[in-house]
Amino acid sequence: MEIEKKDIRALSKEQLRDFFVANGDKSFRGNQVYEWLWSKGAHSFDDMTNLAKGTRGMLESNFVINHIKVDTMQRSEDGTVKNALRLHDGLVVESVLIPTKTRTTACVSSQVGCSLDCNFCATARLKRMRNLEPAEIYDQVIAIDRESKLYYNHPLSNIVFMGMGEPLMNYNNVMKAIEMITSEEGLGMSPKRIMVSTSGIPKMIKKLADDDVKFKLAVSLHSAIDEIRARIMPFSANFPLADLRESLEYWYRKTKSKVSYEYVVWKGINDNQESVDALVKFCKYVPCKVNLIEYNPIDDGEFQQASEEATNAYIKGLQSIGVVVKVRRSRGKDIDAACGQLANKEA
Repeated sequence: MEIEKKDIRALSKEQLRDFFVANGDKSFRGNQVYEWLWSKGAHSFDDMTNLAKGTRGMLESNFVINHIKVDTMQRSEDGTVKNALRLHDGLVVESVLIPTKTRTTACVSSQVGCSLDCNFCATARLKRMRNLEPAEIYDQVIAIDRESKLYYNHPLSNIVFMGMGEPLMNYNNVMKAIEMITSEEGLGMSPKRIMVSTSGIPKMIKKLADDDVKFKLAVSLHSAIDEIRARIMPFSANFPLADLRESLEYWYRKTKSKVSYEYVVWKGINDNQESVDALVKFCKYVPCKVNLIEYNPIDDGEFQQASEEATNAYIKGLQSIGVVVKVRRSRGKDIDAACGQLANKEA
């Protein structure tokens, strides 16, 4: 029976150096391979042209490179690009390139499916099949960086972990991926250009703070009233807003970094003055900004975009206490690439 080969990108640089020494070669070969794998994004050992053929053959005998493949790519009328990415085991995740006049943003996935059960989100209707490995997250960023250069003539400028999955339920792998994305041996991107969005798991938000991360934090809030939030996001019944608030206060004390709240206003759910007042009160606890996101229907009629008047009531309330609030219009709706629409329809 053939032994399953290990993905070489699971090895650290030191482990690669040790592998070469153990096989009678020089340790610096490990450095060369590491550079090919990460900063050059090699997809096969044959790409590693400064290695002897025999060395490449030895690597082929011992390891694989489980890189992702862009299965299908769709371009929206507004320039948004959605990738359906085939993983080495046949599963599919999606990622999105969102262009503006001044920058391009990668929206990346952290899980196949999702661990949570937000009722308004198409991804949540897929069961969580597995966590993505650090290299699979990294590969999404590499693919979008290439597309950004191809279509928009400049490298990727920002990354948001707002694709499929709950990033903090795949904590270690997400952190390792960000470490490589920000490393000079990887993409060398500033952590300040990365935002991790969570549905709000207090224990893990505190862990982020303890780990002294330098990237930004966004919380998918959608209501500052426990009963309404639990209706929208049933899992949140286990994480009451009082606990979330405490974890965010802890985050700010440790990091001095503002929190972004992602918030959709739905007709008949949170489009009332009581909900506005609750959010305004919640925003007083920690320095923050609020993104009011246009809703993207997924199929049924339970969740519908609220009126402009309702959105304006939120804007007025938040501005009255000096909170920066932006209304985010959806991008890529015509290719199901907008927030909450990623659901592997092509898989």
